[in-house]
Amino acid sequence: MVNRILAFLGVLAVACTVLAPGAYAQGGADIPRTPSGRPDLSGSYDTATVTPLQRPREFGDRGTLTAEEVAIIASDPDGLAKTFNLAPAGSDEREAARSDEPRAGFQTGDENREAPPAGGDGSGGAAGNVGGYNTFWIDRGDAGFQIDGLYRTSIIIEPPNGRQPPRTAENRAGAAANRGSFRANDGTAWWLEDNLNAPGPYDNPEQRGNAERCLMGFGSTAGPPMLSVLYNNMKRIVQTEDTVMILVEMVHDARIIRMNREHLPSEIRTWLGDSVGYWEGDTLVVDTTNFNDTPSLGGASRNLHVVERFSRIDADTLLYHFTVEDPTVWTAPWSGEYIWPASDSKVYEYACHEANYSFGGILRGARILEQDARDAAAAARD
Repeated sequence: MVNRILAFLGVLAVACTVLAPGAYAQGGADIPRTPSGRPDLSGSYDTATVTPLQRPREFGDRGTLTAEEVAIIASDPDGLAKTFNLAPAGSDEREAARSDEPRAGFQTGDENREAPPAGGDGSGGAAGNVGGYNTFWIDRGDAGFQIDGLYRTSIIIEPPNGRQPPRTAENRAGAAANRGSFRANDGTAWWLEDNLNAPGPYDNPEQRGNAERCLMGFGSTAGPPMLSVLYNNMKRIVQTEDTVMILVEMVHDARIIRMNREHLPSEIRTWLGDSVGYWEGDTLVVDTTNFNDTPSLGGASRNLHVVERFSRIDADTLLYHFTVEDPTVWTAPWSGEYIWPASDSKVYEYACHEANYSFGGILRGARILEQDARDAAAAARD
């Protein structure tokens, strides 16, 4: 955790040399408007940011840092400990935190390397110990963001500790009950241990997650709320008088926001929910309900309710604010905000289905493991 904080602050310190304090202060700037006089939000935005959604606990209620504080902390590895009362460098606590160092599988790759051995090389990674992403493919952004000249230590601003509120007792109990159905991939058909004909977690495509199936982006990139993720963080807004469309680069999700309408009947539910928009002065407010059982926001339920606010700060910058409420999951609402900088980059096609070779491998691999288990059981009987 400490190393992640230092890396985060180090990036901010570099950003201090190129971003003037107060660059994102609101008020007074001329902004583009539609013929009807509304702020024109149309354009492409790169929403990647190294600022985390939830604040590292070491910061407590400290929601902002000045550019000077960031530079001091980043230049002095012990500065973080001195400022936030952490254990000093070299202590057992700090050395233990070095387990957060990037694993070998995430280092820059050698283009001349050979394929990993059968079953993997024992390193961690997104592909179950047989390889995975290295840093070439990751685009979390290269800076944190400023609001009113101060760097934020988290996207979440309410509660004051910058973290999601505690989960409800009902939600915690459900999570504990489901925990037993998940195991790490150990190369065996563990679901057949007691019954060689037992159903398993890889029996059909519908059992796998929406992101794994290329149906939705992961990490609530499409939202709502719309969050920064591992890569492909471009968003494109197309605005008309009666509809606003937000095209999301990841899995080309498209949110359709109907202006000044009533919500759909409660029995009509979708992954992205039903978004209705209206203007409060120069702020576009989007109210979203009617989610199905698997919203994009991790852990949320069909009772999720999200209110988003899009405010144009200047011709090149949006302020994105959101409030999340799901009384069956969290004990209180929580809110966050971050900057959406305009970008000249385009939202390219995300051809997830066409390149999703691993999905068939997951199902075929499970069949092989199941056959191995049945062959082993037959050999033991003989």
